[in-house]
Amino acid sequence: MSDLDAFRAEVRGWLEANCPAEMREPIREEGDVCWGGRNWVFKNDAQKQWLEVCAAKGYTVPDWPKAYGGAGLTPEQTKIFKQEMKRIHARSPLDSFGIWMLGPALLQFGTEEQKVQYLNPIARGEIRWCQGYSEPGSGSDLVSLQTFGEDKGDHWVVNGSKIWTSYADQADWIFCLVRTDKANKYQGITFMLFDMASKGVTTKPILLISGNSPFCETFFDDVEVRKTQYVGEINRGWDVAKYLLGHEREMISGGGAGGDMVSIGGAFAKAFGKNAAGELDDPILRAEMAAFDVDVFAYRAMGERFMDMWKTGRAHPASSNMMKYVGTELNKRRHELVMSGGGSEALEWDSEETKGGARARGWLRTKANSIEGGTSEVMLNVIAKRILDLPGA
Repeated sequence: MSDLDAFRAEVRGWLEANCPAEMREPIREEGDVCWGGRNWVFKNDAQKQWLEVCAAKGYTVPDWPKAYGGAGLTPEQTKIFKQEMKRIHARSPLDSFGIWMLGPALLQFGTEEQKVQYLNPIARGEIRWCQGYSEPGSGSDLVSLQTFGEDKGDHWVVNGSKIWTSYADQADWIFCLVRTDKANKYQGITFMLFDMASKGVTTKPILLISGNSPFCETFFDDVEVRKTQYVGEINRGWDVAKYLLGHEREMISGGGAGGDMVSIGGAFAKAFGKNAAGELDDPILRAEMAAFDVDVFAYRAMGERFMDMWKTGRAHPASSNMMKYVGTELNKRRHELVMSGGGSEALEWDSEETKGGARARGWLRTKANSIEGGTSEVMLNVIAKRILDLPGA
């Protein structure tokens, strides 16, 4: 038996012994997803137990070094771990912007003290983070942001606002882009970290067409941020921000793969009936779903190749833009098909039978996929210039 085969057997045995049955069931509502943080209320004992055993083993962030709360797995071992999680349909023990975005940036740019201070609590689910990038007048053009930090010697005093700050009203801390030099557009931004409970920080939820939303407006009024709470170099936060955006786009692109759903056509055949051949009993919709399934399988294969190359440093720097764009479009197509397959029932908005119009609300929510993390138009421009080497206009 090879070392990787032995590792697979070890992981399989550990998962069977430690993953509660409730954590192998499909996610049905928002509370089924564990975000952690100092105000998090666990839905049940199984959710709490699953987070605790995974955090103790380093399995909330399996590829992070052990010193920072991870398991220290190699890329090959991490891939096996994820395969074994998927095999038993295990839920993620912890969803976190700290894991998906801030953590990789700290590993790349943080000091040793910052890594120890922030990464371990992230891995244990003790701090929930939000992202302060976009502003009312600075969305995709982040270098035009106006939130300003005035230098007061040992601290900055930050004033300004952010928009589309996902879960800001539930987050403990924020990683935030703040202008610290008004004379230099590109090199005058600092990447800061500060507590959302700081005096002067307020949030206001933004209601979307889906009837709910994770997005908020976030306001800073004379917020004091110590000079120790920045990552990278002062006035060089754009370097950190660009690196983090690659990981954010990788995270958003994951929606295109569809999680554990093997085939959207197969799922609808069970729900809406089959013909004599055991197929979805609607030839036109069946053909559209088959074409979609083929594209998803191709996307998953491309995603595996991208992740392997990314972790070994061989991926094109703009590959995450391509993954984000394709994943966004696939997720939108998936929900369009869900609406088509659901018929008139999918248009219902309030009943218990439709779980409060979950299909319609989910479909509407996907419209934001083409905006968050960089608009689809920006992604296409980056792909054209940096991957295809097409000339500019």
